[in-house]
Amino acid sequence: MSNFAFNNPAFQQQDPRNVATYPGGPQAAQGAQSASLQHGAMDAAANAQLEGMYAAPPAGAIETDRMSVEDTVWKTAGLFGILLVTAAIGWVMTLGGVDVPAFSRESTFQPNMLPWIVGALGGFVLAMVITFTSRKKVRPALIFAYAAFEGLFIGGISAFFEVIWPGIVFQATLATVSVVGVTLALFASGKIRASKKATKIFMIAMIGYLVFSLLNVVLMWTGVLPQDQAFGMLSASIMGIPLGLIIGVLVVIMAAYSLVLDFDQIQQGVRNGAPRKYGWLGAFGIMVTVVWLYVEILRIIAIVRGSN
Repeated sequence: MSNFAFNNPAFQQQDPRNVATYPGGPQAAQGAQSASLQHGAMDAAANAQLEGMYAAPPAGAIETDRMSVEDTVWKTAGLFGILLVTAAIGWVMTLGGVDVPAFSRESTFQPNMLPWIVGALGGFVLAMVITFTSRKKVRPALIFAYAAFEGLFIGGISAFFEVIWPGIVFQATLATVSVVGVTLALFASGKIRASKKATKIFMIAMIGYLVFSLLNVVLMWTGVLPQDQAFGMLSASIMGIPLGLIIGVLVVIMAAYSLVLDFDQIQQGVRNGAPRKYGWLGAFGIMVTVVWLYVEILRIIAIVRGSN
């Protein structure tokens, strides 16, 4: 492989005073042979380097400092690992041990509500901070803390529900994993995609659900609703069907579409070459949605089993 730079006339001019290197001189043949060997060695080295580059694995998120699906998956797995650890702590703190006590009307067992309350408040505050400050700076430490607080909340509420309805945590976990798996499979296959119209409907439904939930909580706290309605207005029935069951199914569909939005944003970030740190926001979004989905399914099962 010749170097085109040497075709410049400046490199081809000869100095007659340099007899040893003058064309046709005694060292001309040796010089030509040496140059040929050097060029051959350079070609071989270049070919070896190219072959090594082709054989090497493609550059990942660390080498390119760009967001990738694989890197976001690992970040998501790490956050859920933190959540599971603190959920176990919340479970033990709520029950005062690992074993679930038997529940009855005459039972004097009083669960420790502190992990539930601390986890819910801490998770809500951090979620707001992360959401409204992420445009300026992504702070993974805050996302780690959010996962830890959410773990306390999930562990506490799961232990409380497990005391009243044994086996409900396994049922809710299995249902949550199923919904997430089916949604991911449909999105990966291209059968469902986020659209502007569907997103607009989702936002309207989400605002309506938040207003309803806030009103329900206020009515429960103020004692307006009967004490025997554990879930407030959600415990009411319409033609024999619990209102909480109807709304719960709609909310599960909303949460599934929220997962589609999360997957779509991650896909867009990878396609647009977003910085690698934004993978934490993708993992954070998935965690928020999955926790919301789990709690809603937990409540649906509790309403169904309570009505029976």
